[in-house]
Amino acid sequence: MRRFQYGTALSAACAALLLGGLTGCGGGAEVQSTSRGESAQAGAPALAPQDSAVDKARRQPSAQDAAGRTAGKNIASDVTVTAQDRQVIYVGRMTVRAKEVTAAAQKAKQIVSGAGGYLSKEQSSSSDGGEGSAELEFKIPPARYADVLASMGRDLGEQISLNQGTEDVTAQVADVNSRIKSAQQALDSLRTLLKKADTIGNVLEVEREISTREADLESLQAQQKELAGQVSMATLTLTVVGPVTVVTPPSEEPAGFLAGLAKGWSGLVAFVKVALTVLGVLLPWMLILAPVAALIVWLTRRNARRRPAPPARTVPPAPAGEPPQPPAPAQS
Repeated sequence: MRRFQYGTALSAACAALLLGGLTGCGGGAEVQSTSRGESAQAGAPALAPQDSAVDKARRQPSAQDAAGRTAGKNIASDVTVTAQDRQVIYVGRMTVRAKEVTAAAQKAKQIVSGAGGYLSKEQSSSSDGGEGSAELEFKIPPARYADVLASMGRDLGEQISLNQGTEDVTAQVADVNSRIKSAQQALDSLRTLLKKADTIGNVLEVEREISTREADLESLQAQQKELAGQVSMATLTLTVVGPVTVVTPPSEEPAGFLAGLAKGWSGLVAFVKVALTVLGVLLPWMLILAPVAALIVWLTRRNARRRPAPPARTVPPAPAGEPPQPPAPAQS
């Protein structure tokens, strides 16, 4: 009985140990799988923020790019773009046919005066047969230049021709202004140098240079004033003709060989006209002076033929043994 009991107990102990080992192995495997599951579950949330950060980095610029764009924005915002006023000269020429030249010219003066301009030059001629004409030169503010042109072409009569031209002198005005500023600075420096001159020679030299620079400055100021006047006021030359006045339209001159040929032919025709004019002026005088000159020549030749020849002088022979004597000089 004891042997059985020991055997039973030993069998039970071995069974318990075996069961415990299997249980430990199963528990370990369960724990490992749980750890992997927990790691997978813990890793899944960790990958999602990482992907969102990459996407966010792709969507948003880097700090350097953002700084560059911010700096560029600041630079662009600090720059002030100033619209430069263009200096433009407007010049126009209009020809209008009117029933009464004097009335049309007076109407044109009123239109220009109403626009703030003025008449600078006028030349007119009147005729009872409707062949009168008038040429007027107006100065008009550029802002009202187009309105004045439209009003004259509509209210004065029949518009025959209109020629307009513009010239941008912005660079020229800027150049003149810059040269004036430089000349003024040079004069200031010379005047300061004149105060420090200690000899008469230095004083005279500096004064001479100052005089030259002042003359240049006055010339530049005159150019500046002329440009300012041309820019501030547009120039319109209006020609008003009567109902029967013949107006020759401006013809377009050919270019190249034809232009040279036309100019050469015009020069030849002008030379022939001048030569014929001179010949026409001299011909009456030649008709009078030619017979007189022929008579003078004929009389001169006749007197020359009638004049007797001077007698020949003979020298007597010299005696033997004496040298020959030279002939005596002729007495006048």
